[in-house]
Amino acid sequence: MPQTIQSIEALLVDLPTIRAHQLAMTTMSHQTLVIVRLRCSDGIEGLGEACSIGGLAYGEQSPEGVKLAIDRYIAPLLIGQDAGNINAAMALVAKQVQGQSYAKSAIETALFDALGRRLKQPLHALLGGAVRRSLPVLWTLASGDSGRDIEEAQGLIEARRHRVFKLKIGRGEPQANIAHVARIKKALGDDILVTVDVNQAWDEATATRAIAQLEAAGVGLVEQPVPRRQKAAMARLAARFDVPIMADESIDGPEDALEIAQSAAADVLALKISKSGGLMATLRAAAVGDAAGLGLYGGTLLEGSVGSIAAAHVFATLPQLRWGTELFGPLLLKEDVVLERPDFRDFELHLSDKPGLGLQLDEDRLDFYRRKD
Repeated sequence: MPQTIQSIEALLVDLPTIRAHQLAMTTMSHQTLVIVRLRCSDGIEGLGEACSIGGLAYGEQSPEGVKLAIDRYIAPLLIGQDAGNINAAMALVAKQVQGQSYAKSAIETALFDALGRRLKQPLHALLGGAVRRSLPVLWTLASGDSGRDIEEAQGLIEARRHRVFKLKIGRGEPQANIAHVARIKKALGDDILVTVDVNQAWDEATATRAIAQLEAAGVGLVEQPVPRRQKAAMARLAARFDVPIMADESIDGPEDALEIAQSAAADVLALKISKSGGLMATLRAAAVGDAAGLGLYGGTLLEGSVGSIAAAHVFATLPQLRWGTELFGPLLLKEDVVLERPDFRDFELHLSDKPGLGLQLDEDRLDFYRRKD
């Protein structure tokens, strides 16, 4: 007799960050997670997570909207459904709920976590198995002060935590940002990869001038230099420069991956499980990019441990992951709501073989940080 879904709970959790995190569109001093608890008729519980960056500053979905979509629309559809038939459950949601990719990703993650716990298998095994047991993870340098950023990067290299560094350069005057990047790259040397993320802040003319200088400074990757819908501009930039151009905001799911591949609008695709609408959709987007010869990169919406580990299980199964990952979200949080936080060491995030996601909630911290109103 199949186990059924008995209840689905979506909790808003507000967690402090270790420092302000600057992007072109906002500065974050905390992160709001939507923690999903999906309970099955056999008593097994699955966990999922969704979050955005700066509420609605980054994209069109907010944590509050995700909770509403789950509580009002998705949970009533799934109560009583077969908890082990994930494809059928998500097909039902897709038929009745348009959009809402973050909510769908959190629900699908919880279903996979519950199934992994029931079968006593790690989540990646349910996706065909991991081809790597750990994932390289970059770190974002965000103080805005070159000296402090250099000191921070050198400390992290020495501690064997990170050896790839990203700089957010979409805010402020481009020339000052380029000079800042060049100083850091020069100090860290040729063996350390430095990338930049513009977060859609430039027009094509500005991007053309700036990328030439960034390329000359030794930057190894330029992420989303122009607005996400300007794929023709992205294609012209990708064709013009040797430094790879990565699509981030320009790609949500497999359909966007196909359009980018067909128009040669990027050299690299940033994959994010929430933007794709779940684990399976992320795998489909990755397959499109891989077939087209595009590099793949494991992106983040600065999720906490639940969302980051879910993404890690997906990325661990990909045949190629040429550009590593940026699953540093748990490291940006001063607090988390799991008993055992992810294992970051030797420049990589290491996967567990525990069933499902391999995570347990810290009920006391969850109760303390969950939003009560």
